[in-house]
Amino acid sequence: MPDATDPVVARKMWRTLEPYHGMIYFSPQATAAYADIGITGRAGYFASRAAAMGTVPTEVVVATFYNFDPDVVRASIPGAWMAASPGQIVKVRLSAVDATLRAVLGDAIRGADIAEAAELARVAAEACPPEGRPLSAGHASLDWPTEPHLVLWHAITLLREFRGDGHIAALVVEELDGCEALHTHGAALDSPVPLEVLQSTRGWSDGDWAAAGQRLADRGLLDGTRLTPLGEEVRGRVEHSTDRLSLAPWRALGADACDRLRTLVRPHSRTIASSGIFAAGA
Repeated sequence: MPDATDPVVARKMWRTLEPYHGMIYFSPQATAAYADIGITGRAGYFASRAAAMGTVPTEVVVATFYNFDPDVVRASIPGAWMAASPGQIVKVRLSAVDATLRAVLGDAIRGADIAEAAELARVAAEACPPEGRPLSAGHASLDWPTEPHLVLWHAITLLREFRGDGHIAALVVEELDGCEALHTHGAALDSPVPLEVLQSTRGWSDGDWAAAGQRLADRGLLDGTRLTPLGEEVRGRVEHSTDRLSLAPWRALGADACDRLRTLVRPHSRTIASSGIFAAGA
């Protein structure tokens, strides 16, 4: 692996660790658990991620869930806070994480590799500064779980939200709003996600989606459904800035330990990815 001061490290760590965290958004156990406390549909997603920040106003959730149509967020928050307290939601979410990891990974959660990975990931997560990182800071305020497979999940969650907060900062610097950011993601030459999927999953109307595309075209960044060379340049700056702003925990951990963490987590991320959970919840 490159030196831990190289932004490439941040991207490699994110790609390897993401499935271990991201499965919770597709977990049938989580969907059922949220429904049991009166939170259904998209509200489960918004409330379960935002609850770490406490009973924040709707507009704070809009701000931190940058690329969603604000009206989609408003349809879920503050209604979710009326159904259950953020503290209750946090507990239910962690219980769903536990149930999902046990279902997908089985006895592997008790392995020495999970315990070692949890220790390394916690070192990295605790090196994430809170300034300017509201979602990451909110999760950092939560108590650490005790079981290693949950310590690992919580640590990866902190690292993931730290990266996400930095990504929003990079988009703001490039003057890309949430809908425009989705366009630049889906219209990039190497994009793995179709534009229509990004539009539908983030709840943007056809009118708002078209208007965002026109704004990008007026700036010379978009030509139809593809970024122009200038658009690719802007998108490249966003991605590079995101990686660079995500380096603090990996510098603290060091290159050798980063490589070791990736080696330990990679088989479990692959098991999760191949389990069908992401397709089942899509």
